[in-house]
This record gives sequence, C-alpha cells and structure tokens, in this order.
Amino acid sequence: MTRVLYIEDNDDNVYTLKLQFESLDSFEILVAENGETGCSMALSEQPDIIIMDLDMPEVDGWEATRRLKSNHATKAIPIIALTAHAMLGSREKALAAGCDEFATKPVDFEQLIKKVQLLANRHPINDSIEDG
Repeated sequence: MTRVLYIEDNDDNVYTLKLQFESLDSFEILVAENGETGCSMALSEQPDIIIMDLDMPEVDGWEATRRLKSNHATKAIPIIALTAHAMLGSREKALAAGCDEFATKPVDFEQLIKKVQLLANRHPINDSIEDG
C-alpha cells in the first residue's frame, strides 16, 4: 500500500483525485487543505510520497516544499508539484524549490500514477523495508 499525502485547497480537485487513486486499491490517500497542515501531516504520517498543489493560501506549495526539504525527518519524501499555472519555467522553478517531479492540471491521471509509482519505489523507507 502506497501512502500518498495530497496537499490541495480545492475540494473538487481533492475529491476527483482521491476517487481515482482509491479505485486502484493500492493507495491510501491522506489530504491536507494547506501547506501548513501538509507539513505537519508529512512529519507525523511519513507518507511514501507527497502531491503538492503550488498555489494555496496561507503557506503555498513553494514554501511548504522548502520547509519539508529542509527538515531532516521529511527531506527524503518525494514531492510532485501540481499546478494549473504551467508557465514557461514553472517546472524548473518547482524543481529548484525541492520538488522531485512536476505535473499540470487538469491532471493526466495515467502520467501522474507513473510518476507516483516511480518516485514512491525509490523512497528510502521502502528501500529499507525491502532490504530488511
């Protein structure tokens, strides 16, 4: 079971993506409605991967990613940036902020699943379980 933390402030986006992931039976979806809550949940829940909306009120995805990647307890958790504002240079900016991958809205679910599976399988927690 792959534990995915989805940090997103739009209820419709949360509902849609959660429904798609849960239809696959191999994912547990945790949801945080903003970057502040997302950082706390990442620390307490230690998900296999984080899908991070970049444009949120209070603490946005850029700042939340910087916080997670600077914290020893969460820095190894892969983060996929997710945004509707795919401007020239957005991918590079997200990667520079610490994201491991980038996806745009509307979500191409098949592509997102491939990215999630690839990154979650490289997560150090999974590596240590497999080695142990």
